[in-house]
Amino acid sequence: MKISITSLLFVLASTPALSVLACDVPVTPPTPDRSSATLEEMISAQGEVKAFQAANAEYLECVDGQMASEKAAIDEGDESAEERYALAAADYNAAVSREEQVAADFNTAIRAYKAANPD
Repeated sequence: MKISITSLLFVLASTPALSVLACDVPVTPPTPDRSSATLEEMISAQGEVKAFQAANAEYLECVDGQMASEKAAIDEGDESAEERYALAAADYNAAVSREEQVAADFNTAIRAYKAANPD
């Protein structure tokens, strides 16, 4: 059996399981060094955290859309959509956890900075 590259790419591109790849996972920003960060570094880090949160919100919307598509496919009887839905839900939950961790790490850095720089 001979399959052309074009046919293979078409099938791969139209497979719902791969459409989650269209959702860009945002890069987690680094946490400032609590023991040596300057005010400027803390302000810069705050901007990076806010940018990450905005990008993560877009990512969550994208994954949520993917979950809705997979749910519709499940409702139409596509049994393979259940696994794709579960994977998308796991990605969604992981993104929420990542955002919570970024916020917790940054808040810890802020408290340490304020303790080291009481002025």
